[in-house]
Amino acid sequence: MKKPYVIGITGGSGSGKTTFLSALEQEFGKEQICILSADHYYRPREEQKADEQGVLNFDLPSSINAEELERDVRQLIAGQDIERKEYTFNNPLVQPKMLKFKAAPILILEGIFVFHYPQVADLIDLKVFLYTSESTALSRRIKRDRIERNYPLEDVLYRYEHHVMPTYRQYIAPIKEQADLLINNNHKFDAGLQVFKGFINNYLQEVED
Repeated sequence: MKKPYVIGITGGSGSGKTTFLSALEQEFGKEQICILSADHYYRPREEQKADEQGVLNFDLPSSINAEELERDVRQLIAGQDIERKEYTFNNPLVQPKMLKFKAAPILILEGIFVFHYPQVADLIDLKVFLYTSESTALSRRIKRDRIERNYPLEDVLYRYEHHVMPTYRQYIAPIKEQADLLINNNHKFDAGLQVFKGFINNYLQEVED
């Protein structure tokens, strides 16, 4: 098997990464692409750092186990399938499943810090950045966290102001300069998605030939 082509996708919270990846999953099969989210590498709650108010901050580079992420990415690149426990966003009502990730010609690595860790970033062949304005990102995060994850509004706003945005401005926004492809998702990413799908299809065709 030819070495997989590794694509990294990042962007701030609320930039639309999950929706973008869902669209890709509908277009391509697991034998064509493998999508691995860095969310599944969050360290346990007891290992997370708390801010001055005692609130755990999950928006720091240290929140992710970068060593295990690098290990699994290397295994997939080597053509070896992996298993990883599902990250359930600290919801005690959800029983995490064991997820299986099958090595494929294209490996898509997603997460806010995937370009931050040098040992992981060095494995990425194409860097993609999903961009959205801060106001749009906040609106999407409130909707997602209140409806999908049942978080109190006060908690969502506190974390956004004290954790999410400081992290975005310090660690994520500067990474735009490193991106090979910038996709604007202030309103919709349809055009960027089509370009991206076309790139993947062309690569898969070359592999088959």
